Amino acid sequence: MYSMILSGALQGVSAYLVSVEVDIANGLPAFLVVGSLSTEVRESRERVTVALKNVGLHLPPKRITVNLSPADRRKDGTAFDLPIAVGILEAMGMIPKGSAEGTLFLGELGLDGELKKARGVLPIVQSAALCGVRQCIVPKANAKEAAVVPGVVVREAGNILDILHYMMAGEKERQDILKVISVDMDSLFGEAAHGFAGSQSRYDFSEVTGQESARRAAEIAAAGFHNLLMAGPPGAGKSMIAKRIPGILPPLTLEESLEVTAVVSVAGLMEEGEALVTERPFRSPHHTISQAALIGGSAVPRPGVISLAHRGVLFLDELPEFQRAALDALRQPLEDRNVNISRMNGNVTYPSDFMLVCAMNPCPCGYYPDTNRCHCLITQIGKYMGKISGPILDRIDLCVELQPVNYASLQTGKKGESSADIRRRVERARQIQNERFAGTDCRFNGDIEAAAIERYCGLGVEEQHCMERLYNSLQLSARAYHRILRVARTIADLEGRERIETGHLMEAAFYRPSLEYWGS
Repeated sequence: MYSMILSGALQGVSAYLVSVEVDIANGLPAFLVVGSLSTEVRESRERVTVALKNVGLHLPPKRITVNLSPADRRKDGTAFDLPIAVGILEAMGMIPKGSAEGTLFLGELGLDGELKKARGVLPIVQSAALCGVRQCIVPKANAKEAAVVPGVVVREAGNILDILHYMMAGEKERQDILKVISVDMDSLFGEAAHGFAGSQSRYDFSEVTGQESARRAAEIAAAGFHNLLMAGPPGAGKSMIAKRIPGILPPLTLEESLEVTAVVSVAGLMEEGEALVTERPFRSPHHTISQAALIGGSAVPRPGVISLAHRGVLFLDELPEFQRAALDALRQPLEDRNVNISRMNGNVTYPSDFMLVCAMNPCPCGYYPDTNRCHCLITQIGKYMGKISGPILDRIDLCVELQPVNYASLQTGKKGESSADIRRRVERARQIQNERFAGTDCRFNGDIEAAAIERYCGLGVEEQHCMERLYNSLQLSARAYHRILRVARTIADLEGRERIETGHLMEAAFYRPSLEYWGS
């Protein structure tokens, strides 16, 4: 007998429907699975065979052929276990013919018949909804994740026997066998804040002592989505400030949350029972990370750290210690806001729209230019800084030097401004940018291209004279000139000013790299 069950497969962070075709015919006993498969998909025949046996359902001694169509597209993951098992049961006549029509099945089978969590459920269910699929049956661990997609009835299942009983039951009895899952979006989504409720970071800027210039630079970076570099000796608070930047970013919108959740789901990192990712991502990889792990890839492409930081912050601590090849690989994602990975089996694209925050010591020992503590040679410092390429520095808009916090500041116990207060100013600046860039590809001041600088960052006569003096006295390059104007535009937005003023230009110039070996 023949049966056909609907399922889905991933391609990057998108998905497509897969027809799981099962045929049981007379012949030598065999169980074949075909259709351009990865190793874990091929292993599904063992999992399905043992799972069915352990719940009391034995496969007939016949030739079983399973085809995953379209057969020319690569398929990986363990979510095909359930549709293969359901297809076999229907072909065996244990499930009424046509009872699975219009239903998409996803899930990994344990050897005891239990349904386990699968990855990529959200984008697959989204694709199914667009194709008109009216119902999806998924493991309990993925049910809430799937239920955020509108227009699809999502049912959770804990065991293959539950699904068998559901398919054999009448319409009225079915409601009591597999529970329909729904998610109350109003409880997650905070309408008043235009974002998700409870998305604030557990770290607060009020805990940071001193470092006013670094705090201000972080606020400007968050408001204009500028990349930020902090340099200073160990213990000055670079990592402490970086961890608090997500807390001053506006909450995720529903659209952004769905994008972030899709990436996390494809990577297989969704928490069991989690519906949506509601907090801005913050990723801080160790400096020994490989290029493939940072950017994404491997034989079977998976999202890298930069994609997991999508719509959030990527923090690179000890920047010169990273492999230069890995840092240089960031150039294209920083420019295009996505990363394209090509493999023999095809191409995939992952989003990578993140805010880059970097921290570094000024020399190998960390104490330059304090000659009492630093004994590094100039050649050593040059080699240390030389690990950071010019094109990467070219994509960093703000650079700030941190000095050690003095003893008196630590003893006063005076708290700084809270993240909530800073976030309110950032949100007002973001709203100005939303109105300014409406209908364009630009979203933030940090995205303004050189060709559009004059349009969005026009200067008056006095400001032009100020910029000319800065350009000549600081010996700026053209890229440094554009960088100062973009930052000045954000500073003006934070103050609610329509035009860039002289003070904004002077402050923006303050945040350009001051050491020669940092680039211009």
